[in-house]
Amino acid sequence: MFIQTEDTPNPATLKFLPGRDVAGQDRPPQEFKRGADVSHAPLAEMLFMIPDVDRVFFGSDYVSVTKSDSSEWKHMKPAVLGAIMDFFVAGGVPLTDQIAKELASEHVYEGETLEIVEQIKELIELRVRPAVAQDGGDIVFKHFDVDDGTVFLEMRGACAGCPSSTMTLKSGIENLLKHYVPEVTRVEQAA
Repeated sequence: MFIQTEDTPNPATLKFLPGRDVAGQDRPPQEFKRGADVSHAPLAEMLFMIPDVDRVFFGSDYVSVTKSDSSEWKHMKPAVLGAIMDFFVAGGVPLTDQIAKELASEHVYEGETLEIVEQIKELIELRVRPAVAQDGGDIVFKHFDVDDGTVFLEMRGACAGCPSSTMTLKSGIENLLKHYVPEVTRVEQAA
């Protein structure tokens, strides 16, 4: 089995492409942080056995791994590659069937606001997510504040904690959304 690796804009994160489905096409991307419940994600469980793995992100066909600041990739990369290879060679399934699909938003929108939110989500899905997925990350719509025109987005995978994520959010995504959706005044990282 050959696993490709790619650098990401975030120096603490590497993207691993095992040539197999990870989250799959029918599930949303999944992110796991050290200490979280990963009982429904056996591959994440295995990767967290490596001491300096801080975060694991499953895209449709890749795994992004974020290391702690105190470690170096030259020491960690062989362990991560070995864990991913062993997992897939043994026939492991990265996510169990019990995993619940994420709800894109807990907020309920109606009327004109619903139309605005649908337009925002469509722009993110078609224009933004494919670009950030190439860098080993994801971006998820969380909320639109109709009162002040603020869109709240969550950066995941390699994008979470990336030094250039604020620039991407402000210069790239904010300008795109403001251009196509005049009701949007700014874009912020969801807390």
